[in-house]
Parts: sequence; structure tokens; C-alpha cells
Amino acid sequence: MPIHDLAKDPERSLAALVRTEPIQERSAARVDALLDAAAAVVDEIGFDRLTTAMVAERADASIGTVYRYFPDRIALLQGLRERAIARFRVALVQRIEDVQPSSWAEAVDCAVDASVSMYRSEPGFRIIRFADDERGNESAGDDAAEAVPFAHALGQVLSTEFGLPAGEELEFRLSIAFDIGDALVGRAFVSSDDGDERYIAEARAVIAAYLGRYYS
Repeated sequence: MPIHDLAKDPERSLAALVRTEPIQERSAARVDALLDAAAAVVDEIGFDRLTTAMVAERADASIGTVYRYFPDRIALLQGLRERAIARFRVALVQRIEDVQPSSWAEAVDCAVDASVSMYRSEPGFRIIRFADDERGNESAGDDAAEAVPFAHALGQVLSTEFGLPAGEELEFRLSIAFDIGDALVGRAFVSSDDGDERYIAEARAVIAAYLGRYYS
């Protein structure tokens, strides 16, 4: 699989979630503005207190405009999640292109770099897990368990570029590694906007040690 296939188009990722598909540039910009407002509110007061009225006020839009694209606050959070994940994938591809990794371990480390960068620069990124948990089983579908398709895509890249054995075992282990890494990187940003480097370093070490057991 080409490395660029890891990336997702943020606009296409949102198309299935909004009531009016943002095909036109103006509509896409309006959806982005609403999600920007939601991200700002979430970073200030948390996802559990976010309301559609707050988003409308922050975006300087009517409540009707919000409901035109997102039926409720859960849809807003899910939209924020989908956009952030798509942007994470784009950031990962860019990081891989910049680093030009010579091993699977360096390529996987690029995923940590991209995650850290998103935590530092993408408003609302740290609530992705919480938004998914709040939806519960209602989000079960092709886009619900984002870690699985991402592990599949990255597994194919690692297999093609670095010779790792492709298949379900690789995907399973990558998904575990990402769950562990996400927990540690997320912990790094609980009390620091820049991230506690100790947790970030441990995320890298734990992922490398875990995957190294199988693909040394």
C-alpha cells in the first residue's frame, strides 16, 4: 500500500456525519467553522458541558445553522473526532515523508510524533476518546473503531516497505500498540499543554519493546 493511502480526506470523512453534505466550498467552510467553535469550547470547559447553543454563539451562527449540519451535540463531537483523526493521518504521512524512516520501528515512531504534534496543535484533539465513549455502541459501523482500519492501513505499509508479515496478527498487535501509546501520550497532556516528555518517552519505549518482541 502506498504511504499516501494512510491519509484520509477530512471533508469526505465528515460527509456521512452531517445532515447537509458539505460539497460546496462555502458549506465546507461553514462546517469547519462550527467544528472549530466546538473544539474551542471543548478545550475551555470540557466535552461533557458542550451544547449546540454554545457552538452557535462561538461560531457567530444561528442555532438553525448548527442543526442544519449536526442534529445534536453528540454529532458535533463525532464530527470533531472524525476531522481530527483525518488530520492525524495527514500529519503522519507528512512526518513519514519528512523522516524517510529506514526501519519499521522508525515508521511506527512517526505515528507517535504525529500524535504528539496533534495534541499540541489541534484544538479539541484530546477529547477524541471521550466523544467516542459517549456515543457508546450507537457508533458501531464502518467508521466506529477507527484504530482497526488504521492498523490495517499502516500494517500494509509496514509490510510493503519493511517486510513485516502482513495479516490479522500484525494489525492486532499494531492496534494494541496504538492503544497503549495513545493512553500514555494522552496522559502526558493531562497537566501540560506541551506534554510531559517523560510519558511521551515511555510511550515510544513501550511500543518499541512490545512490537520488538515479534518483529525484532
